[in-house]
Formats: sequence, structure tokens, C-alpha cells
Amino acid sequence: MSADNPDFVPAWARHAVWYQILPERFANGDPGNDPTADSLAGGRLAGGPGDAWQTSRWTSDWYEMQPWETANGKDKWLNIHDRRYGGDLAGIIARLPYLKDLGVNAIYLNPVFDAPSHHKYDGATLHHIDPHFGPDPQGDRALMASETPDDPATWTWTAADLLMLKLIDEVHAYGMRVVFDGVFNHVGVNHWAFRDLVDKQQASRFADWFTVHQWRDDAAGKPFIYEAWRGYDTLPELRKVGDQLAPGPRAYIHAVTRRWLAPNDNVRQGIDGWRLDVAPWVPHGFWKDWRGLVKSINPDAYLVAENIRDVAFNVPYLEGDEFDAVMNYNFAFACDEFFFRDTTRIKTTRFDALLKELREAYPACVAPVMQNLFDSHDTARLASHPVNRDRLDFRAFDETYHPRDSRAPLFDTRKPNAHERSLHKLFALFQMTYLGAPVIFYGDEAGLWGANDPCCRKPMLWPELTYDDEAMGPDGVPRAMPDKVAFDSELHAVYRKLIALRHAVPALRTGGVRTLLADDARQVLVHLREDGDQRALVAINRSEEPQEIEIDWQAPSGWRDRLNGDAVVESKGGRTKLRLAPLWGAVLS
Repeated sequence: MSADNPDFVPAWARHAVWYQILPERFANGDPGNDPTADSLAGGRLAGGPGDAWQTSRWTSDWYEMQPWETANGKDKWLNIHDRRYGGDLAGIIARLPYLKDLGVNAIYLNPVFDAPSHHKYDGATLHHIDPHFGPDPQGDRALMASETPDDPATWTWTAADLLMLKLIDEVHAYGMRVVFDGVFNHVGVNHWAFRDLVDKQQASRFADWFTVHQWRDDAAGKPFIYEAWRGYDTLPELRKVGDQLAPGPRAYIHAVTRRWLAPNDNVRQGIDGWRLDVAPWVPHGFWKDWRGLVKSINPDAYLVAENIRDVAFNVPYLEGDEFDAVMNYNFAFACDEFFFRDTTRIKTTRFDALLKELREAYPACVAPVMQNLFDSHDTARLASHPVNRDRLDFRAFDETYHPRDSRAPLFDTRKPNAHERSLHKLFALFQMTYLGAPVIFYGDEAGLWGANDPCCRKPMLWPELTYDDEAMGPDGVPRAMPDKVAFDSELHAVYRKLIALRHAVPALRTGGVRTLLADDARQVLVHLREDGDQRALVAINRSEEPQEIEIDWQAPSGWRDRLNGDAVVESKGGRTKLRLAPLWGAVLS
């Protein structure tokens, strides 16, 4: 921990309720900017420019092959990867009132920079927003072509860039924050520096940006071989030198960082932080220097790393000189093992112990700002976990949570039933009342379900749209009973209520955690949240039966159950009595 700053995180992050958006799948606000087959060159796996590819219908059956997909005869999963639904910045701007009404106050955007894929982790540049997210793709391409891309003095502001600045302004006007996804370990094969390297080989001025294992020698039959992230040849890695990135890419990333934190030197118009992709692949020395740069521009910027590792591994990243938080996958894993298991469910005391370990592993300022997510663009959907209780190990989601994976033959992709929705709601109750900043992956509150990538990336459910049934299964066989697809207004109302409760009770956001009861037999967990004179009590009943409990703690006079109709709390003689509905809880304050 930084010796001169024991509280090194932004104060606002303690109060954040995050909403993660994959822009291509959130809302299509401008059909005129939708991509074409020709514009996606280098980003498709099942076809190429000039074929019959077209934008997919937003409300279509996810596993049903589109006519153009059937015509090309390629693998279903390659075709699903190639789909585009037209989500864009105009769509996000138009839906900001929805997010404000839901109660979220911080937005995490998956990559928005120019890239041919739907996910944008294969950046073709990092200083321009993808033209198909803006109003003038062709005009933007012309402006971008006029630049010297590694010279910031030549950079322009495209129409998509300017629309992003408008989005940032409107997010701030709603009292919300927004962070970008920074992919600083690798780029895509369409990136301008890598294209120059492929073309000119050793003569490229970007030869020292990448790690080359073998230069191309056509006469000798030697192919061009380079270091790629996890062996994916579509994602060439930027070169590391000791504990840093190579000078060229480091300078470029620093310039990109300044551009979006303080556009035209105006911090108020800039983003509020960064989520850093595959952070462990980038040297610690780079992160330390980069944090210094970020904080010199905006001391209030929030930095969160994608570290899907154990607690001990995360410690060096969270000592005040690199990141403020990590995406708290260990929180998600523990919650899965308590809320979404039957025969393999961990005991209440074990769940409580895992939570305590996570709270105490890092400097005290970290736990309140950790991103307490459950699902993301890389995992099966939250709604599908209660459907698949006991079947798979979430801690190994990268290996086993995929319907096309032979190691996951049991994954059920159907719609959750009423009981499974109840488990979903119970988790949401815990997430919104626990220490740390909750994260909602777009559509979780609307009832969106699905398996791992790419099936967690379905188009957002909107209440005014009519969706096709999910009649086709992932194996290409029609379902015996098609699943109705629609915005789940009841689940949405639960999320809205829980988020409002979190905002209304300060201790739920800033209070520490003291365990008053962890009852294995009744599967009841009771936490007291305390921050000075601000206090609240949260009780969770994981069992399928109503539970009546007494705890050795006296509730202050006038306390009520804020979750369940402001019911009067029974408390006398130093003890408090609680009546908990099955798969539900209570919040007293």
C-alpha cells in the first residue's frame, strides 16, 4: 500500500452501481451506420467481402441460422461470431433515461475503438471510436486515412469520436460516470502498425512494436511467425521490454490515455477511468508508470483490472501504485457455490469465510470499490446459473461453460423457470446489499439468459420489442417447447427496488461487515453493515423454507424492514427476531 496515501481509491467509486454494456448488442439507435460485408474485412470467420452477409434482426431466434449463414455452409459458431446487430452510440444515448431510472450511476463500456469484430478486443486503432458506432462511417474512414497514426499531432476528431464526447457529456449530465475498456496487451491484425509490419517485415518502422519469432522468407518457405495472445494469431501482442512495454507502443498508449481522459485538455469532458483487459499479461512496471500518468491527468479516475486469479495473485496489483480494484470474479465464484448449487452447495459458514477472506486480503479502501460482478461478456449469463446448478465449475468457466464444448455436454440453454428466477433475485438482493460496487451485465435485470461466449452476448431485451421464440436449440434441433423471449418486467422491478434501497441506506455502500449469524442448518446469513453511526442489518435466507430466527443483537428503536414493506422490527432484551421468507431476506435500518 502507498505509505503516503492509505486511501488511494476515488471516493465516488464507493457509491457506484455499475452497468456493463457491450455496445454492439445494447441498442441500435442509427440503422444508417450498420456495418456491411465489405466493411468487416478482417473481422469475420465464416465469410468475406462481397458475400451475402447482412445485419441480423435484433429480435430473431438466437440459435436459428440466418439465410446467409445457411448459404455459406460454414460452422454455426463461426457464423454466430460473425453476426452484427447494429448496436451503436446513438442507441446508448437514447437509453440513458432507462439506466437512470434503473438506478445505475456508472457505466463500463466494452471496447469502443475501431475494430472489425463485434467485441472490439482486436483493435485496429485505439485513438478513434469505431466508425460504425457513429453517424458517418465513410467520412470517418477518410479522416482517419489522412493521419499519421503514430503522430498525435495529426489526429483528428471523427464524427464517431464527437458522438462519443456527446455521450460522455450526457452521462455526466445524468450524474453518472463512464469508463472505457483499455486493451493494452495486444491489438488486432488490422491494426495500422501490424499491417505495416506484415507488409514491410524487417524494414517496417514498427518492427520493434511486436515480438517476431520468424520473418517471412518466401524463397525458403518460411512463414511470418509472431507472438500472439494465448496463441490466437488474430491478436498480435505488443512487445515487452523488461518490466515495460516497448517504447513505441508505450508512447502511443500514453497519448491515447490523455486523449480520452482529457479531450482537448478538458478533463470534465473526459472519461472517468479505465477497465484494463488481461492486466496480468502486461508488466507491473508499465502499470505503475501508467497509473501515475492517469492520476496526474485526473486524480479521481478509477482503474480496475481484469484479473481472474486467486487472492494472493491479485495482491501486488492492489497496493496503491497500480489499480484501485479488480473485477471481483472471486466474489462471483463464491456466490455461485452458495446460491446456485444444490448437492454441491457450500455451507453458510464457508461462504461467510470466503467473503471475509476477500474483504481482508487488500488495503481497507479497496473492498468498497471492488467490482462485484457475477457475469460478463466472458461467462455464462447470471440467469443461466440457477438453471445449471451442480453441473459445472464456475471457477473454470473458460474451460467448461460453453454449449459447443465437448467438456460441457450438460449445459442447459433453456429459459429459467419461476424457481430459478427466485434464486436470481436472491443473489441480486445479496449483491446490492453487500460491501463492494455491484455490477450488472446488460440485460441481467431484463431476464436475458445464455451460455458462455458468444451466447452471453445476445441483443438486449427491450419492453417495446416483440421477440421471436427461442425455438431452436444450440445443437440445431428444434426445442420440444419453444421458450418465450421478452423483457422480464417483474425481475426489472426487483432490481430497481434493490438499487434504490442501496442508494437510500448509506451503510450498504460504505459500511464494514460484521457477521451476526452464519447458520449452516437453516442456511441463513446475517451481516451488520456499519460506518460510524450509519448502520444496517442484512439477512439472507438461502433455504427453501421460511425461517424464524433470533440474533443476539438489539436493533435501535424505530428500525424497520426496508425490504419488506417497512415492517416493524421485533427487538427487545438485547435480541432481535426475524421472519425470513424462503429464498429471500430482510434489510433493517
